[in-house]
Amino acid sequence: MKARVTVTLKNGVLDPQGKAIEGALGALGFAGVGGVRQGKVFDIELEGSDQAKARADLEAMCEKLLANTVIENYAIELS
Repeated sequence: MKARVTVTLKNGVLDPQGKAIEGALGALGFAGVGGVRQGKVFDIELEGSDQAKARADLEAMCEKLLANTVIENYAIELS
């Protein structure tokens, strides 16, 4: 089973890297770009076919390692 975990900063948390990317895009001539936020994507392969167990395991992974849940949100997609 394959999973994709997307981790993004919560609204209201400053994102200096996103701001730097926004400025760089403007400097490269891409007008009208604003509100850039950066994040992380994890593609994970899991053994087994129990989606409920996989989701529970992935949530535990996010809570313990993949995301700083104080300042970040995460979303899980299973396929």
